[in-house]
Formats: sequence, structure tokens, C-alpha cells
Amino acid sequence: MKNAFLKNKWALMALWALGLLYAGALFADFLAPYSFKAESRDLSYCPPTAIHVMHDGKWRGPFVYGMILTLSEYRQRIYVTDTSRIYPVKFFTPRLFSVDAPGRIYLLGADSRGRDVFSRIIYGARVSLTIGLIGVLISFALGLLVGGIAGYYGGRIDNVLMRLCEVLMMAPGFYLLLALRAAVPDNFNSVQVYFAIVIILSVIGWAGLARVVRGMCLSLRERDYVLAAKTFGLSDLQIIVRHILPHTVSYSIAAVMLSIPGYILGESALSLIGLGIQDPYASWGNMLTDAMSIVRIKFAPWILWPAFFIFVSVVCFNVIGDALRDVLDPMVKKDANG
Repeated sequence: MKNAFLKNKWALMALWALGLLYAGALFADFLAPYSFKAESRDLSYCPPTAIHVMHDGKWRGPFVYGMILTLSEYRQRIYVTDTSRIYPVKFFTPRLFSVDAPGRIYLLGADSRGRDVFSRIIYGARVSLTIGLIGVLISFALGLLVGGIAGYYGGRIDNVLMRLCEVLMMAPGFYLLLALRAAVPDNFNSVQVYFAIVIILSVIGWAGLARVVRGMCLSLRERDYVLAAKTFGLSDLQIIVRHILPHTVSYSIAAVMLSIPGYILGESALSLIGLGIQDPYASWGNMLTDAMSIVRIKFAPWILWPAFFIFVSVVCFNVIGDALRDVLDPMVKKDANG
């Protein structure tokens, strides 16, 4: 199984890309030149700053010039490079790189409050990427447990649990997400909202997995090793957890990887419309609120960078999930056929 996965070059590229994103989120305090809430209102929507090494024909090492905001005859904001102000790029002080105030280094430009988009993207990855992992772990546990119980017992218990799953699956996902979010108190801070979103997304996401696991458990409960476990006096919960659910992991791993993008998009959608993570805390979703105006996108296209990272992470998870499904599919069929 491992060798088959490693032969898929697209899956490996996606794995490396996700590894870089999660590493950036983990070491955001070191990699980002500024805090996620560090503002410079005089540099609102400042374009990406160029890094230079030569000044007046002489080698100066990496540095950036100062920026001056002017207005055109049509009152359009224009930033002009001030070559009289030079700010050397300093490394490991204690961040990876930075410049002395009042200079600013914007690798990906600035937002409406003059905050560094690059720094906020790295800090935002902590929210947008971890919500998917934590949420899917909760829904994974719920789906396995509910599906295992329904498939093992069958009968009335199976009917009740499957009708509950069908009710959750019948409701449009996004509208159910909005309804559950509306039940969260308005006085929650961003940390409380973060965990509320995780729980909401988990509640929505476990039903589909539970139905599939239930179908697999219906056949697994008739296996000889399950009957042997009963004769040894193991409890029903022990049989489900130790002898039935492990045989559904092959399918579940692929299903989990394919469901993580839904959690990322769900958080981004809530934050985009103001119901998720609130400013000044950064997430890829609430960073896109600046991009809800065509005029802003026209004059500051770099505010769309969070959308690019959402796209990349979603594609990477889908590529890895498809690769795992292709690798594990023979194992799933083998488990189903005995």
C-alpha cells in the first residue's frame, strides 16, 4: 500500500504542499515578519514591496525602499517609491526577516488597514487548516461509533440511528450550518467561536460516514471472529471497537481525507460573511472580506491571495484522498468479500 501511494507523483506533490502549509502555520511566529494585528494605516492597500540589493550602483545587501502615498488627478491612490529612505532587511531578530520601523516589508501587499497579507495568511492557516483536522477527528469518531452500533445491533436501534442520519443529510448543508451558527451566542470571543465552528461542522459531517460504516458492519458482524469473540464473553462495545471497526478503517481514512476540504470551505464561508472568526484574528475566510468589492480587487488584486491558498489546500486534500481511495479500494473490497 505504501509503495503504491509513493508512486503517485501528484499525491506526493500534494503531500509536500500540505506539509509546507502546516509547517508555516506551526512556525508562524518565526516566519511571519509581523503580528497578524500589526497595522500601519498610512500604508493601506500598499502593493507588494520589491527587495533590492543594489543602490546607486553599489551593493547594499537586501533592503527595501520607503513608500509614499500620493493621489492622482482622479483621486486614485498611488504609492511611489522613496529611494531616499532605505531599510535593510534583517534576519533572525527574532523573526526570520524584518525591517526597522517606520519601514515595512510587504511580500504579498497590505490589506485595508495596512496589515501584512503574508503574515496574516500564515497566521490564518492556523485557523483554516486546524479546523479541518480537529473537526474531522470528531466527526470520524462519531461516524464510526454510530455506524458501528447501528450495523452491529440492527433492528430498531439501526432504524432510529439511520433516520437521524438521514435527517441531517436531508437538510442543505450550508443552511444547516447557518442555522446552527445562529444558535451560538453573539458575545463569544474568537476562541469560543473557533470551537463552536468545529463542533457545528462536526455535527454536520458525521452522518454520511456513519451510513457507509453501518453497511460494512452489517456484513462484518457475521464473521467467524465476531462470533468467537461473543463466545469468549466480550461485551458488545469491545466487539464493535476491537473487532469490527478496525476493518472499516481502510475506507474511513480515504473518506476522512476527502471530507477535510468541506470543513475548510465551511469555515471560510462563515468567516467571509462575518459569522466566523472575527477581526483582528486572521483566517483565510475573513481575510477575503476585503475582496467582496470589485473596485478593491481591481486596484488591489493581492487581497485575493487567501483564496489561492484555500484553493491549493482543498485541491491537495482531494488529490491525496483520491490516491488513498485508489490504493485502499482493493482492501475495502477484500474486507467486504471476506
